[in-house]
Amino acid sequence: MSEAAAKAAEAESVLIREDEGGIARLTMNRPKQRNSLSEELMRAMTAEFEAIAADAAVRAVVLAGAGPAFCAGHDLKELTAARSSADRGRAFFAETMQLCSTLMQAIVNCPKPVIARVHGIATAAGCQLVASCDLAIAADEAKFAAPGVNIGLFCSTPMVALSRNVTRKHAMEMLLTGEMVSAARAYEMGLVNRVVTAGALDAEVNALANLIASKSALTVSIGKKAFYEQLEKPLADAYAYASEVMVTNMLARDAEEGIGAFIEKRDPKWEDR
Repeated sequence: MSEAAAKAAEAESVLIREDEGGIARLTMNRPKQRNSLSEELMRAMTAEFEAIAADAAVRAVVLAGAGPAFCAGHDLKELTAARSSADRGRAFFAETMQLCSTLMQAIVNCPKPVIARVHGIATAAGCQLVASCDLAIAADEAKFAAPGVNIGLFCSTPMVALSRNVTRKHAMEMLLTGEMVSAARAYEMGLVNRVVTAGALDAEVNALANLIASKSALTVSIGKKAFYEQLEKPLADAYAYASEVMVTNMLARDAEEGIGAFIEKRDPKWEDR
């Protein structure tokens, strides 16, 4: 394939993947639609996250959006078109919500940390994406919202991820008012980790991704899984579970190497095992 043909094919793809230095960068590529989550895009993203989960070369993931926005949520035109079917769209709506739920869980279940690179707007299912990622860095002009209430469609599925990231009062305020939240406010609420200027966004995201990629991939994957597992458990059960994870982790080669390197005052050499 010629370079021109390759570029044309990439331009037509709803999702672009670029790997470099152990970091996989996934870019939602529907700029004219503000990267709204069409059925095709959600299937492509889920497949890519599942592939990345099994790819030993990838140590961290960056999720970004092409064009003027991160993600504007579900593709409302696609959903509306389904109303012409005999069941008024019920089957398609159910399939769409299942696809969305599967995608969000694929991000959480991916053993590689996922960083959202947020610019423009992240609304409805787009805000859900940010909340589902492990970390998020936003440009200072970015805005967030769960605006379903404004169009008669409460953001019930975005609520699942949102309510697990910010306090109940903050989540309810976003869900009940549908109003836009600034990047600075999103930071105060705990929805994003850092807010930087638009010009510094890529550098900040890359620095964080590279820092994570420098750690033991085994240790990071153990920690990510344990983090989400213990959150859903009662306190005593969470400690019992986390203690067993620590024991298993201590028996790993990388823990032995890391502790030895610390004691010997040298840099560790990770083997990811």
